[in-house]
Amino acid sequence: MSPTEQVVGAAPPEGAEIVTPTGPDELAGFLADATESALRVAVWGGGTHRDLGYDTSFDVVVSTAGMSGIEEWIPDDLTVVVGAGTSVAELEAELNSGGQTALLPEQPGQATVGGVVATGSSGYARLRYGPTRDRILEVQAVTGDSRHIKGGGRVVKNVTGYDLPRLYTGSFGSLGVITSVCLKLWPLTEATATVVLDEVPPQEAVYRPRAVLQTPEGTRVLLSGTRREVDEIARRLGGERLEGLHLPDPVPGATVWSARVPPSMLPATVGRFPPDTSYVAQHGVGEVTFSADDLEFVTDLRTWAEEAGGAVVRVRGHSDLDPWGTPPATLELQRRIVAAFDPARILERGRLPGGL
Repeated sequence: MSPTEQVVGAAPPEGAEIVTPTGPDELAGFLADATESALRVAVWGGGTHRDLGYDTSFDVVVSTAGMSGIEEWIPDDLTVVVGAGTSVAELEAELNSGGQTALLPEQPGQATVGGVVATGSSGYARLRYGPTRDRILEVQAVTGDSRHIKGGGRVVKNVTGYDLPRLYTGSFGSLGVITSVCLKLWPLTEATATVVLDEVPPQEAVYRPRAVLQTPEGTRVLLSGTRREVDEIARRLGGERLEGLHLPDPVPGATVWSARVPPSMLPATVGRFPPDTSYVAQHGVGEVTFSADDLEFVTDLRTWAEEAGGAVVRVRGHSDLDPWGTPPATLELQRRIVAAFDPARILERGRLPGGL
């Protein structure tokens, strides 16, 4: 998902019953009772990702606000262990003060670390540094039937056991409530700059950019690295140079979608947009976030994208159109995996593709 998703956050519906456990043991006790009572449970962090997926009903909300804060930060090892309810903005501010970053989404609003992991959200720096899932070293969670789960390890070179961190990334709470994660960190770079161009530069013109972002107003090439590296690439690109990282504004509009296609198809995707469409296209990644209320256009674009192995999903707002599109061929496999972690299917039931 693009960082141009919903950025303001949302509170649980008025009148909803909210449970705020202060640790994994308290959470496990509640989920055991919920399983026995067959309650439908929604998992809530900052509420910035609630428009993703199907609108579902639930009996009670589990808030992760009671499981927040940095548990362990080892700068020399470039790792941090943080509670799932920790604000992304607060975590990055703390890490930045020590000269490091977790490279989480740059426009998080009220998003939490657990919410970013559970929805598989990545920032614009994905082009250079890879998606969020590549930086999750360890995940701890409590399953729907109250089991404590830990996968991965608090070291960068970790190759033992099942890759639960990747499995939990993008699971939308269906495999359990994430309680904490260990993230791989990066040092802040010596220099950053933004080069503003009228057109998307050819790939060979820029080496390892942080991001290449196209909007209706033009293209921004985000650079980070050593001062010499940034200066040389900016000089070669030409255009207007701005010191620092100048991100485009989030896509406006009541209903916002994300088209995910092979990177080579991104120019063709943008070319299909009607005039006056607001969008941010991430070149090299193959994702473009755009605003659209014309469901016929979205349906046609979705059909075209799916034929190429891509997808068009809703990231903000509500509409009569399916938020996910065609269910994946792996739906039955996903169903069996979810059943292994949440046998009574109490967590976020019906939110995933195919109504899983």
